[in-house]
Amino acid sequence: MLKSLLGYQSGSGVGLTESMMRKKVYEGAINKTLENNFPLLLQQVEELVDKWASYPKSQHTPLCAHLLGLAMKAVTQLAMGSRFRDDAEVIRFRKNHEAIWSEIGKGYLDGSLEKSSSRKAHYESALAEMESVLKSLAKQRPGQGSSQSFVNYLLQANLTERQVMEDGMVFTLAGCVITANLCIWAVHFLSVSEAVQDRLYHELVEVLGDEPVSLEKIPQLRYCQQVLNETVRTAKLTPVAARLQEVEGKVDQHVIPKETLVIYALGVVLQDADTWSLPYRFNPDRFAEESVMKSFSLLGFSGSQACPELRFAYTVATVLLSTLVRRLRMHRVDGQVVEARYELVTTPKDDTWITVSKRN
Repeated sequence: MLKSLLGYQSGSGVGLTESMMRKKVYEGAINKTLENNFPLLLQQVEELVDKWASYPKSQHTPLCAHLLGLAMKAVTQLAMGSRFRDDAEVIRFRKNHEAIWSEIGKGYLDGSLEKSSSRKAHYESALAEMESVLKSLAKQRPGQGSSQSFVNYLLQANLTERQVMEDGMVFTLAGCVITANLCIWAVHFLSVSEAVQDRLYHELVEVLGDEPVSLEKIPQLRYCQQVLNETVRTAKLTPVAARLQEVEGKVDQHVIPKETLVIYALGVVLQDADTWSLPYRFNPDRFAEESVMKSFSLLGFSGSQACPELRFAYTVATVLLSTLVRRLRMHRVDGQVVEARYELVTTPKDDTWITVSKRN
């Protein structure tokens, strides 16, 4: 979907075998990046939790600002290497990322981008600058620079510079937004549900003890997985899916012309009362049922059908929750009303606040 919106090759004009190969390389690169950079990810999370632990209980903590910052650091450093340990590089990336994503999330879908020459020029300038950075990384030989970065794993698969740039753009754009907002909504829902927070704490202690989480231990954190699944569902994290119709299609008597942008209303299905009991209630226990997991998987949110960026986000969110919940209690801010803004990824309309206190 994102490749189509960016104007990149999304499968049209290439054979099925090549398309599947690109997908396999992309997913494999994300998996290798996580495996070989897991200590760095853990360090980034621990630094954030240390910062929160230093706050007095009365201090309001802005989730959007802090967790978007975490996602930006994680994705840029894991995707593009040590160059992005420089805060100035991350800030520049964030500025361009926000300019591009704000238009992809709204301007393309409602057509307003094409009606504003100044907005379009700003978008194209930001896109060109991000593409330039990725192209410079793609010109490296495999093994140069940061050998364990996402981009380097793509280079090792002998993709062209253009293909590396496109895949790097998709991962950095979608990876940041999905990761940040999965973490934001998960922490928010836990802050308003003390019972869920306590149950998650007991699972984390039982499985991990005092040890840091590891990739090998993550599959054992079943209730944590349920919490994240329910976060995706309740927040309607990705309320729409979209793709360009590559050939002319037909639904009943309706003809869908080639190159039509087709929108799938996933958000409606995620809170359909015929599928989910009490659909507006945050209840991770519903995902203990096999039939519920099957429905979730069929929608593309779990298992082999889940997009690679969402699987990456689940890993980051699991590291965050396993570190945060064992050290701190999260509390809602009285009187706060959290409203959602629904675009390609659901975000809070305004920053969302919590307070924290140390666990005994």
